[in-house]
Amino acid sequence: MDTIHRSAAAGYAAQADTYVSGRPDYPPALDGWLRDDLRLGPGRTVLDLGAGTGKFTPRLSATGARVVAVEPVPAMLARLVARNPDVAAHPGHAEAIPLADGSVDAVVCAQSFHWFSTPAALAEIRRVLRPGGTLGLVWNVRDESVPWVAALTRIVDAYEDDTPRYRTQNWRAVVPGPGFGPLHERRLPHRHVGPPEDVIVGRALSVSFIAALPPGEQAAVAAEIRGLIAATPDLAGHDSVAYPYETVAFHCTASG
Repeated sequence: MDTIHRSAAAGYAAQADTYVSGRPDYPPALDGWLRDDLRLGPGRTVLDLGAGTGKFTPRLSATGARVVAVEPVPAMLARLVARNPDVAAHPGHAEAIPLADGSVDAVVCAQSFHWFSTPAALAEIRRVLRPGGTLGLVWNVRDESVPWVAALTRIVDAYEDDTPRYRTQNWRAVVPGPGFGPLHERRLPHRHVGPPEDVIVGRALSVSFIAALPPGEQAAVAAEIRGLIAATPDLAGHDSVAYPYETVAFHCTASG
């Protein structure tokens, strides 16, 4: 199966710009994960798989490794290329990666693996990895111990239908799989700081299944979220707010 889920195909095509502004970056401490766990650096090659608009791509480039990006949604790929002109970027799917066997030292899936967490995709990832190479999975996850974040989740999740998501943990049924060693995990605190219209409203509108809604329903979701902001003392009237996240990072090593 190399088709794109309808939520991704429609939502990300329509809201690629909102994805860029509404999504958080990643904590500086993640640099240690890239260096120590994924062993990225000069002389290494890394594949940014399901790279989206290239939100994580500059972090990979900063390691000194050669970066190759693969993304199936044309609107997302166009923004990736515009923002990262020095990166070799290709259209493609996780189950049909347009790279040669054993051609990369690491594959990184940032905010993406839940979309294609199938045995076929894992086998294709293993194919392009060199023996001893690493698969890295990373997500920014909302901290729902904060009451307003939990309330925001309830608003958004009412529309999720069958959309693949990190929070279901279904992806864990696939990794680690054949050809890979144990899965290792790191957890890092993180915050997205900025205007509430960007980091809260824009973040919600960038969720695939919200972005795929008709304009009237999107407007209703946005109005409900703005109502939540207005009713929350920590948010109301603030030019800048801190949206709490936890960054979760996993890696496993390809066997020889």
